[in-house]
Amino acid sequence: MDAVDAVVIGAGPNGLVAANLLADAGWDVLVLEATDQPGGAVRTAELTEPGYAHDVFSAFYPLAAASPILTSLGLTAYGLRWRHAPAVLAHVLPDDRCAVLHRRVEDTMASLSAFDAGDGHAWHAQFAAWSRMREPLLAALFTPFPPVRSGLRLARTLGAAEGLRFARMLTMPSATAAEETYGGDGARLLLAGNALHADLGPEQAGGAVFGWLLCMLGQDVGFPVPHGGAGMLSRALVRRLTALGGRLECGREVTAVLTARGRAVGVADASGTRVRARHAVLADVPAPVLYRRLVGPDLLPPRLLADLKRFHWDSATVKIDWALSGPIPWRNPEAAAAGTVHLDNDLAGLTRYSADLATGTVPEQPMLILGQPCRADPSRAPSGGEVAWAYTRVPRTAPLAGDRLRRFADHLQGIVERHAPGFGGRVVGRHIAGPAELQRANPSLVGGAVNGGTAAIHQQLLFRPVPGLGRGDTPIDRLYLASASAHPGGAVHGGPGANAARAALARAGIGGRLYRGVVSALLEAGYAG
Repeated sequence: MDAVDAVVIGAGPNGLVAANLLADAGWDVLVLEATDQPGGAVRTAELTEPGYAHDVFSAFYPLAAASPILTSLGLTAYGLRWRHAPAVLAHVLPDDRCAVLHRRVEDTMASLSAFDAGDGHAWHAQFAAWSRMREPLLAALFTPFPPVRSGLRLARTLGAAEGLRFARMLTMPSATAAEETYGGDGARLLLAGNALHADLGPEQAGGAVFGWLLCMLGQDVGFPVPHGGAGMLSRALVRRLTALGGRLECGREVTAVLTARGRAVGVADASGTRVRARHAVLADVPAPVLYRRLVGPDLLPPRLLADLKRFHWDSATVKIDWALSGPIPWRNPEAAAAGTVHLDNDLAGLTRYSADLATGTVPEQPMLILGQPCRADPSRAPSGGEVAWAYTRVPRTAPLAGDRLRRFADHLQGIVERHAPGFGGRVVGRHIAGPAELQRANPSLVGGAVNGGTAAIHQQLLFRPVPGLGRGDTPIDRLYLASASAHPGGAVHGGPGANAARAALARAGIGGRLYRGVVSALLEAGYAG
């Protein structure tokens, strides 16, 4: 039986971050990945035509660029290079006007002022506030809950009055916050549209903070892409890990976490081979998969099993990738400069789209998030060519497959064509992935859910993945949840992986017995009986 200090299940970005941090501490680490390549939802492949490099899942990374976890790993030394489009984000309205988030705040102000004279100044005021609170806020976001030290720093930075106003914003729907802050459609749509990068519609509580965070990050660090494709971020993490002596084995599916006397002691793979873990098992898989499939109900408290029945996934996803013979022929040239484009609803349309998702209706007028990565990185396509992608949310209760999926993809392509006449004539290849295809390519995207569970306020912070487990710890000693199902949730930033690694290191350290005693008391309080 192979024996290592720690086994990491899954080579997604969180698993790779966790493995790197454990290797930094001198641990012997083995990462086991079920699919044939690392990266999870951060991968690049030729999906359509030779020479066209498509990001298979996620594609642009403001949180990765700002994350103190990822920046501390020094990934530029391992090949990661960020690239930026001339403009960050354009929201194209039904009448082809564009609200554009530029890299220079003055340019963003000018774009938004065209919709309402006061909105440029309101945006500048919000960005100034972001700049003051940026460091303590990011520290609080990417540390285990509750973030005591960074939370106190943030409270001191804001002061009592602004702190209360900020806390109020954390609970607000994006539409309400947008209408309170801005007078015109442009800035309002940037805020509400960015909230929909999660699964939070304009009228849902807690959506404002997601929209605000992505808007401010876009103004601060942009929406960068890795040179050569998203997979270069994963490749840099793997290179760093192996340089430290860590190991990665792909095509090796873990089927069980092995336990003894309430403690994780290793894993078994699909062939029946076992690996002993001297200190920890870290799982970069969705919480329901870890608990129900890899651990099993017999070893878990009844209350946790009951809470897992109430675990809420985010909506499903449909994604299209195109190989193009040239740039998208936008009617409004402002859209051509943006690496990311929102199409094409007004605020009322975004609300109807969200209502369709809530009622299980396949949206007739969905919001598309579209990417033009060659605006930042021409190496993605042959000379003169371009790659593009678009995705939208669909209800989990109305899965799309076969002819229905193809017709829906045609409908989405028609939305692009409406604002870029001649777009279809430039398509030389197309790849469609519905919820089932996404899950086949990455088993962690259960039912096409890309965020590891809803971002709604009832499943965030200490409620993620279930009430009382707002950290990487689990009821099984030395087993840690390192996926987006854990706080601080979805997107590529390494937070869940880093939190799980820190917990494993603390448990194995000099204070490990005391640490486990505190965690056990918390778990008992939440799951007794």
